[in-house]
Amino acid sequence: MNGSSVLALGHYQPDGVLTNDELAARIDTSDEWITRRVGIRRRRIASTSETVDQMAVRAGADALDRSRLPLDSVEMVVVATCTAIDRTPNMASRVAADLHLRNCAVIDVNTACSGFTHALAIADHSIRSGAAEHALVIGADKLSDVTDWDDRSVSVLVGDGAGAAVVGRTATQGIGPVVWGSAPEKARAILIEGTPPRFTQDGTTVFRWAVTEVARHARAACDLAGIPPADLAAVVFHQANLRIIEKLAAQLGAVNAILATDIQESGNTSAASIPLALSKLVEQDRIPPRAPVLLFGFGGGLAYAGQVILSPAPFEAEKGGAFNDSHADYRSVTDEVH
Repeated sequence: MNGSSVLALGHYQPDGVLTNDELAARIDTSDEWITRRVGIRRRRIASTSETVDQMAVRAGADALDRSRLPLDSVEMVVVATCTAIDRTPNMASRVAADLHLRNCAVIDVNTACSGFTHALAIADHSIRSGAAEHALVIGADKLSDVTDWDDRSVSVLVGDGAGAAVVGRTATQGIGPVVWGSAPEKARAILIEGTPPRFTQDGTTVFRWAVTEVARHARAACDLAGIPPADLAAVVFHQANLRIIEKLAAQLGAVNAILATDIQESGNTSAASIPLALSKLVEQDRIPPRAPVLLFGFGGGLAYAGQVILSPAPFEAEKGGAFNDSHADYRSVTDEVH
């Protein structure tokens, strides 16, 4: 047992829906302009009282519930976020406490939009080295907290949500080698800073960097995994901008792959975007089990990370929530944090 694989996925989105027409009533924009420029039709926005860790807990509970793992088998929690307000205890510790996990390593990762794929690599390396048997990996962000809603350059983009994966030790390797790096000389093209913190970006710099650099790194991840892009079942890029995603897919040559385009319904959810989109594809049975899927995150930093994984089995149909005595019903946890 010297490999690791994604065993189960989960996700959570808040109830609030913000449409393009509603934004157009506030700022100088239109549904046509937003759809043409970034591909977003609507986005999900959390209430002012809903926190990042609450969304992370709900996504993590969903993934754990589907994994059917006993509580004491989770030895690591890694949470990717760039919108945590409080510094300590960190987000992973808060999530572990709310999910009633015990004696697990708790690690936060802040590489913004590529946070989940960085976190997944950390979990994979830890499991294969023997430091943990199972890990809960979460991407969660509440960009609405750091957005100036009168700034058209960012307010049309953002959404809130969380996605999660349970990663476990397996006999064969189901997570390919990570390709990661950054362009720190361009790091200030995307910022969340100030008091109160505000999200700003140089959209032109980010767009040019993404469409000229990211595809070759994504192709390198395929090469390291030994999977030609044409053999991919699905490609899940960070949901930054539909125009960027489509350009990258064309450059990559993943001609037979399903391209995740959850940005149209969810907006840009930063570290949540990849696990959120992937979880939905699996839930909808659009990816066969143990099929190669490229995950690739890029954005704030300007950092990137990605790997090819084998997809988990499709979600089982609900069976009344019945568990045997060796498993915890994680659904009850979400009622405590709502």
